[in-house]
Amino acid sequence: MTASQLAQLVGGRLVAGRSEAIVHGVAALEDATPDDATFFSNPKYLPALRKSKAGVALVPDDFTEPLPDVGAVIAVPNPSLAFTSVVAALQPPVPPPATGIHPTAVVSSTAQIGRDVSIQPYAVIEAGAVLGDRVCLGAHSFVGRESRIGDESFVHPLVTIRERVSIGRRCLVHSGAVIGGDGFGFTTVEGRHVKVPQVGGVEIGDDVEIGAGVTIDRARFGMTRIGEGTKIDNLVQIAHNVVIGPHCLIVAQAGISGSTRLGKGVILAGQVGVVGHITLGDGVLVSAQSGITKSVPAGAKMFGTPAKPMLAAIEYNTRMRRLPKLIERVNQLESEVAALKRQLAEPHA
Repeated sequence: MTASQLAQLVGGRLVAGRSEAIVHGVAALEDATPDDATFFSNPKYLPALRKSKAGVALVPDDFTEPLPDVGAVIAVPNPSLAFTSVVAALQPPVPPPATGIHPTAVVSSTAQIGRDVSIQPYAVIEAGAVLGDRVCLGAHSFVGRESRIGDESFVHPLVTIRERVSIGRRCLVHSGAVIGGDGFGFTTVEGRHVKVPQVGGVEIGDDVEIGAGVTIDRARFGMTRIGEGTKIDNLVQIAHNVVIGPHCLIVAQAGISGSTRLGKGVILAGQVGVVGHITLGDGVLVSAQSGITKSVPAGAKMFGTPAKPMLAAIEYNTRMRRLPKLIERVNQLESEVAALKRQLAEPHA
């Protein structure tokens, strides 16, 4: 596509370069060649933009730096969002798998299978399970008894969906996810850990994405719930009876302990840990590697372990960084005071 065609595609303005510049693919700023389109949206990548050899670069409308020396520059309100259209145009997604049930799949006679489904090799669907229309179930995946998968959901290979799990429409589940495994529930009797039965289920709303290696435990009783539109990154642990509101972002290696509730639009950055039986209000943001030990009101921004409000945490960390110099200064003052005491203690000539 030419630069002018791309500008029309994304609703942007060609602000520099040649409208006839042609690109065939997409790449990151540092990897792009004259045959590639790329985008810039984060100021920390300005040096990479300066060095980029891209054929076309998308930049923000309010870009005030000198324009990069690339084939063409297109200004758009949101370069990252606009670039998704460019990717779709220049590198179309892999075609969906063919519809039908593979001969090696094992499908219970009491399972309900919708129209135009794709059930791939060695998948297993147990009794009473329900797959909606246009569902894709990847190779070696498992759907347990009485579980449901909504219309147009896509389950990648090697996913385990245990019994009594409900997954909404248009959901995306990546390989290695385990949904509906037992919650970590034990009671200690005379020094021995006795398992507490986990008999509840998992309920996942529409348009949820679940990353690779995610584990979502079934409830002890009742339901573990994931709200519509929530996106869960790889390697996240969600314990039994957790309730996550709609449109949350749970980033890699975060862990949420049992019976905790997250409101709407909560963001947990990478490696955040949350204790059990607390509530995070709507719009809470928790920065990476923080530990949440008590309930957090709506709209709060938290950081640190144990987490504090963002500004207080930054001030605390700033003071802690000054501590070595402060200790050195105190040691020096103590030495000076000790020397002064010795002088005063000596008899006068």
